[in-house]
Amino acid sequence: SHQHKGWEIFTDSVIQKLSEEKKGMVFLLWGKFAQSKERLIDPKKHFILKAAHPSPFSAYNGFFGCRHFSKTNEILRKLGKAGIDWKIG
Repeated sequence: SHQHKGWEIFTDSVIQKLSEEKKGMVFLLWGKFAQSKERLIDPKKHFILKAAHPSPFSAYNGFFGCRHFSKTNEILRKLGKAGIDWKIG
């Protein structure tokens, strides 16, 4: 319901701006649509982790077990940054 309402232009601009101005970010691209945004990210400056979308229809096709949360924290710690507390609640 939110597609084709201009959000694509906005999110593309945000991703591209972050990629240009920051360094050492971890991008989690879940699903084919998110993975199409990879072209906006400079892989020499950032880390890109890709997996299936976590929806009930595709989560078993590569999202479960991808370990993106722990991999992100490993990358951040190697960069001398604090890991993320991924717990909800």
